[in-house]
Amino acid sequence: MSSGRTLGDNMADTEIIFAVNESPEGGYEARALGHSIFTQADTLEELKAMAQDAVRCHFGDEGGPRVIRLHIVRDEVIPV
Repeated sequence: MSSGRTLGDNMADTEIIFAVNESPEGGYEARALGHSIFTQADTLEELKAMAQDAVRCHFGDEGGPRVIRLHIVRDEVIPV
């Protein structure tokens, strides 16, 4: 018997994805996809800790996702 859930639904229960960009002021900014969570930090290591803290604060004791995925977007300009 099917539970009516799709693979995408199951994944949403187990992980949260952040789109990470380099900040114009330096450092990094991260915004969660599908949730109102935003954080920033000077280094990627600090950003990982800030993302964990932001997810814990957002979901509280509700359980929340077990995995945080950082999708890092980086623009590079190459002179011709």
